[in-house]
Amino acid sequence: MKKTIFFLLAAVFCLPMSAETAKEKKANKDTQAFRYEIECAGNAQPGSYLVTVWSYSKKASVAENQCRKNAVHGVLFKGFSGGNGCIAQRAIVNIPGAEDANKVYFDTFFGEGGEFMKYASIVGGTAEVVKVGKEYKVGQVVNVRKDELRKAMESAGIIKSFNAGF
Repeated sequence: MKKTIFFLLAAVFCLPMSAETAKEKKANKDTQAFRYEIECAGNAQPGSYLVTVWSYSKKASVAENQCRKNAVHGVLFKGFSGGNGCIAQRAIVNIPGAEDANKVYFDTFFGEGGEFMKYASIVGGTAEVVKVGKEYKVGQVVNVRKDELRKAMESAGIIKSFNAGF
């Protein structure tokens, strides 16, 4: 009898935690493929980029949470085309294979509560949500502090500083 009550209480109290953990794991799995679109959203203050990121997921709330992560990833590894009053920007890390070569660093950097959060902030309020087939495409405007991000990559040894050759 005591074992039954113990297991029943454990199931009641642990179920919400395991559901949240499953949601976080799903969000990380969706983001791990870094399937998103990034575009310029307009001019930002000096040292920053203002970008619109479109993230994909089967749940709209999951995609919204991943927009900051995708924005930083896009600025680091993809760059974005011009438009909306701004010029095209190349990726900060433009060394082929740098992400794979530094996998341990970037797994930590983009992990849950990782360092990427210091370099991106959501601008405006609500996200734009579009249903595409069986999943959602969620657009969010994000401000990415590119100068600070570049310094972090230089400090980590991922890229060389501008004055490294002089």
